[in-house]
Amino acid sequence: MYSFSSTPFPALIFFLVSLASHSLANAATNNKPKYQLSVDFYAKSCPQIDQLIASVTSQQFKEAPISGPATIRLFFHDCFVEGCDGSVLISSKPGSRELAEKDAEDNKELAMEAFESIKRPKHWWRASALELCPVGGPYYQVKKGRWDGKLSMASRVQSNLPRANATVDELLKLFNSKGLTLEDMVILSGAHTIGFAHCKHFVSRLYDYKGTRQPDPSIDPRLLKALKMSCPHYGGNTDIVAPFDVTTPFAFDNAYYGNLEAKMGLLATDQALFLDPRTKGLVQTMAKDKQKFFQAFAVAMDKMGSIGVKRGKRHGEKRKDCSIHLG
Repeated sequence: MYSFSSTPFPALIFFLVSLASHSLANAATNNKPKYQLSVDFYAKSCPQIDQLIASVTSQQFKEAPISGPATIRLFFHDCFVEGCDGSVLISSKPGSRELAEKDAEDNKELAMEAFESIKRPKHWWRASALELCPVGGPYYQVKKGRWDGKLSMASRVQSNLPRANATVDELLKLFNSKGLTLEDMVILSGAHTIGFAHCKHFVSRLYDYKGTRQPDPSIDPRLLKALKMSCPHYGGNTDIVAPFDVTTPFAFDNAYYGNLEAKMGLLATDQALFLDPRTKGLVQTMAKDKQKFFQAFAVAMDKMGSIGVKRGKRHGEKRKDCSIHLG
C-alpha cells in the first residue's frame, strides 16, 4: 500500500521563491521602496532571480525530497501566524522571556530541510547576484516585495494553526479569520498530497476515536492495520511518521482527494472534508481533475501568500540573516 518514490518536486519552487523573497530586497538595487507585491518586483534589479533560486532549490529537492513538503508546511506556519513575513525564521534570543515562533511547541516538528531551503539559495544568491543578475531571463509568476516582520512570539502560534482533529466548523472559522474561504481551505488542504505526519497527530483515530475506545469507523481497514503496525497505542517511537498520501507520497498530484473518497485520509481533518456535505463536492471535483486542482492550488497559495504582508519600516525590516531580528 505504501509506495515511495525518489522523484524530486520542482513545482515547490513556485512556493519557495515566494517565501525566500522576504529577505532578498536588501541586496537588490532598489532605492525606492515599493509597497505592493508583484511578480516582477525584481524585473530591473535582478530579472533572473527566480531562475537562479530555482537552480539551487531543485538540486536540494533531489538530494532531500522531504524538503518539498517541509517547505510548504513552513510557508503555511509562517502565513497563519502574524502573516507572510518570515517571522517563523527568527531564532529566540538567549535569556528572553518570550520564545520566538520557531520554538513554539507546534513548530518543533518543522523539518530543518525547510529552513535550509530558505538559507541555502539566499546565501548563494547574495554571493552571485552582482555577477549574474544583470542578464535577462524568464521568471515564475510569484508576487514579491515583502518585508520581514518584526514580531515573532511562540505564544501566538497554537491559536493560529489548525488542530489535527479539528472539525470542519473549526477549520472554517480559522481560515475565514485569515480572509480565506471554504474553497481555499479545501484546496490548500491538498498540500497533503505530499509530506508526512507524526503518529501523535492521528493515533487517537486508531485506538480511541472520540473516547469510544474503538478506531475511527471512517478509516479503511487496510490503512488502519498498516498504521497500527507503525504506531502502537502506547510506547511507540515518537519519530515514526506516516505519509499523508499513502499512494503517491512524493508526487504532487491530486491523489490526496481520491484517498479521501477511499477512506484513506490520514488526519481526522483530512477525512472530515469528504464526510462533510459542504466540502464533499469540491473534494470529488478535485479528485477527478488534476489540472483543475493545480490551477486552483496556485491561486489559493497566492491568496494565502498575501496574508498580513508587511510593508514599510513601521511594520517591517529587511534582514540579511533571516534568523536574527534587527531590533
